[in-house]
Amino acid sequence: MFPEFHAIIPARYASTRFPGKPLAMILGMPMIQHVYRRAMESEAFASAHVATDDERIYKVCRELLVPVVMTGAEHVSGTDRVYEAACLLDLDQDSVVVNIQGDEPALDPRMLVQLRNVFTDASVSVATLARPLDPSDAALPDIVKVVCAGNGDALYFSRAPIPFVRDTGNMGSEFLAHVGLYAFRLPALRHFTELEPSPLELTEQLEQLRLLENGVPIRVALTDCSTHGVDRPEDIAIVESLLKERTPCKPY
Repeated sequence: MFPEFHAIIPARYASTRFPGKPLAMILGMPMIQHVYRRAMESEAFASAHVATDDERIYKVCRELLVPVVMTGAEHVSGTDRVYEAACLLDLDQDSVVVNIQGDEPALDPRMLVQLRNVFTDASVSVATLARPLDPSDAALPDIVKVVCAGNGDALYFSRAPIPFVRDTGNMGSEFLAHVGLYAFRLPALRHFTELEPSPLELTEQLEQLRLLENGVPIRVALTDCSTHGVDRPEDIAIVESLLKERTPCKPY
């Protein structure tokens, strides 16, 4: 039996490469509304909320009837903002909270179901996704790679190409690209926020390494679904093309 699942979508207005991107219009709809509708289309969640510290985002969400929580402005990471929102919503301690990035309007709802299904294993406290990666892209630092143990738990995440292929004729493992969706049982989410940033996290600029360095396992489920985040204004055209190819979201 599954615990109750809740989606929280952190959204901030400030962005070096694309200020105000949660409110960028995509096919006539603000990006943050697309992300919310994708979460609801998955039918995996008891609730879904946007978490923001910005009055402009808050106002637009309220006008669009997208559930939204106003959080503090002091958070260093989106995960910290997600935990504050979970506390404000007074979620049950047995809940699983899924952190859905607010710049993923083309997210495939099936990915959220795949992430939920990991929690049929009661021993899992944190889970994420990975997809097969073409070896030609393995050296790109913007694509985070992950290597896993036999049970699916992450051994390490890196911007470097891991595993290192010493002999191309004897490659025993494919490259996996990390998909930045995280699901936490609520006590594990609280524990994350209580930990200090770790040395490897600071080196690679990957906050999930904080958990691994503190002995908290992260289960990695494989997906064949793909998505495309919005980092820069030029990504809008790519995302619009992807969305036009998909079945429209259900009305909410």
